[in-house]
Amino acid sequence: GDERVLRLVGDLLGSLACRDLKARCAAGLEHDSKQWAQRKQALTRESSSRWAGSITKATHDQWALARRGQLAHVQSLQAGIATIERRLSLPVGDKGSKQAPGGYRSPRVWHAKRRRLGVLEDRLQQVRADREAGVVRVVRGGKRLLNTRHHLEAAGLTEEQWRHRWQAGRRFLAADGELGKRFGNETIRVTDDGEVSIKLPAPLAHLANAPHGRYVLTAKVSFAHRGEQWADRVGANRAVAYRIHEDTGRGRWYLTASWTIPPVPTVPLQAARTQGLIGVDTNADHLAAWRLDAHGNPTGHPRRF
Repeated sequence: GDERVLRLVGDLLGSLACRDLKARCAAGLEHDSKQWAQRKQALTRESSSRWAGSITKATHDQWALARRGQLAHVQSLQAGIATIERRLSLPVGDKGSKQAPGGYRSPRVWHAKRRRLGVLEDRLQQVRADREAGVVRVVRGGKRLLNTRHHLEAAGLTEEQWRHRWQAGRRFLAADGELGKRFGNETIRVTDDGEVSIKLPAPLAHLANAPHGRYVLTAKVSFAHRGEQWADRVGANRAVAYRIHEDTGRGRWYLTASWTIPPVPTVPLQAARTQGLIGVDTNADHLAAWRLDAHGNPTGHPRRF
């Protein structure tokens, strides 16, 4: 029963996430906060305000990741073109050095690399045009899994198995944490004893088995890694983000918790040395301390604690 509900919720939210990603990609560089609010309002009517916020934020992060990958692709193409152009400019068979490679070893290789240079230049021109226009290409579920559909025999999968993985990869069951809310998350709530409950979207509210349109899972969760840190956060109602996903290969469901650790302010070493320092030596039964000047030289007399 839990699996059935999770699949229904994930499929519904996944379809909304696909539609929202399409709208965000269509907006391109012209996207602004007003359009973001309009997208969230459209999703709220079909789910809830919290689910809509999680979907729009995930869409924004996915679009931004695609832009960063696009920039890295441009830089990679530029580096490859520069390397090939340099080696083409050298005589055939010219020996290189440890700092830079030499010319190509034969006219045949030189000719093949010259053709390769033309391919990379055309590809770079296309990627640059996409980047200037704000066009990105994103596949929810993953491009690799999408291409696997055309090579099922090589992947050792049947069409039904592939379809099961594809649907699992396109589901959306993730919610950002909320500071001050019960256990740090109102959408996907995990209590300190491991009980998981989900706020159901409006179209699936009839599946609720708990008050306020919530569904409580039968199984409980535990965190073997950083479980104490997680317990401290939920006990203090600090924000914790959760993601639920299905591992189709193992036939298991997993819940991942994550949170942001705020950066600790640090003092530059030069500023810390201005008024001197105290050097401490930790021993088995006592502490030995000595005051140091700005240059690290001991001053005065040592102290023993």
